[in-house]
Amino acid sequence: MLPAARHQAIVDTVQRERVVRVSDLAQQLGVSLMTVRRDIELLEESGKVERIHGGAKLPGGATTHEPGFELKSTQFPAEKRSIAVEAAGMVHEGMAVGLSAGTTTWALAQELVKGPRITVVTNSVRIADLFHQGAAAGAPFGSTVILIGGERTPSDALVGPIATAALKQLHLDLLFLGVHGMDPDAGFTTPNLLEAETDRAFVAASRKLVVLADHTKWGTQGMSTIAALEEADEVISDAGLSADARRILEESVSRLRIAGQP
Repeated sequence: MLPAARHQAIVDTVQRERVVRVSDLAQQLGVSLMTVRRDIELLEESGKVERIHGGAKLPGGATTHEPGFELKSTQFPAEKRSIAVEAAGMVHEGMAVGLSAGTTTWALAQELVKGPRITVVTNSVRIADLFHQGAAAGAPFGSTVILIGGERTPSDALVGPIATAALKQLHLDLLFLGVHGMDPDAGFTTPNLLEAETDRAFVAASRKLVVLADHTKWGTQGMSTIAALEEADEVISDAGLSADARRILEESVSRLRIAGQP
């Protein structure tokens, strides 16, 4: 294969998979690891890919852009619902469950309103309202909802020192964490510094961390890291998650679940 064709194949694979390993590219192209590394260096110089440890990813630095809740709620609703249904099966009567703010955790809350009686701790106004509306509509089970205070972000998360201080007093069985991105180097991230701090307090207060992230979050970096991949006990994603992403996550977290698959 000529270098130009090889370079195009690498770019096509990165655009499709978002993050790829040198070893996988070498096997795919039938060339040495050194050849692939040199190709990636050249492609990085032209801005077509970005080098990371052991591979390459889509170019672009960490983002501080934070879309609003309304926009995010319209993106990949079927995938988010499938993740929510999978996650809801982990919740049992009497649990103390943390739900961070986000549209995937909001989808999970829609399932939990119908589920067993639990104590929910959240920094999401939307999630708290959902449980309140369920109680007002005569939902068969009544869960206790604790809404922590703080400064409100564009994604309707309550964050900052007040939120963090409240979480330091609590002990949760399980945390479902929504994220802006997940990346081999950056881990689980968010564009908002205060939200990252509050989410880290959520993680510290919880016995088990379950990250809910659809496949589009792979290879995306927010400006601030919440946790390394290795800190998650489980990740629940959807069938659109690439094979390479699945391999990396399976090596990093205790368990990777793909919603709808055994």
